[in-house]
Amino acid sequence: MAKLVFECLKEFSANEGKILPPGAWMIITQEMINDFAKATLDFQWIHVDVEKAIKYSPFKKPVAHGFMSVSLISKMLGDLLQVKSVKMGVNYGLNKVRFPNAVLVDNKLRLNCKIAVIEAYLENGVKVTWQCSVEIEGADKPACVAEFMSIMFE
Repeated sequence: MAKLVFECLKEFSANEGKILPPGAWMIITQEMINDFAKATLDFQWIHVDVEKAIKYSPFKKPVAHGFMSVSLISKMLGDLLQVKSVKMGVNYGLNKVRFPNAVLVDNKLRLNCKIAVIEAYLENGVKVTWQCSVEIEGADKPACVAEFMSIMFE
């Protein structure tokens, strides 16, 4: 999927209410899970102890942290679209976050997203509310559903 490119926030804002094309698939590796554990200091065995997960987990392999899937939304959005005039973007917050399905090591994820609301923010920015679903390839339920909010400044 080619990245969606907008010249400016005005052009981007014309897409309020639109569903974006699905993002590219991303493989969740054990290295990524281990790095997330190091960053968050969450070393629960279900995430980082491969042998124990194979032996004791109902999934028979390591599971990524739920917060890992939601934290990937920023990266997935950045891979999906670009607004050329934007000088800076920041995460603003999350609403209605749920983790309906476990992400297992080596699962593939991709972002499905709608630009729900775009509001003016200060003099040179917009606050965007994105309705996001992080899909797991071949699964009935997504890894994560969230209303994600960000701010972009020109």
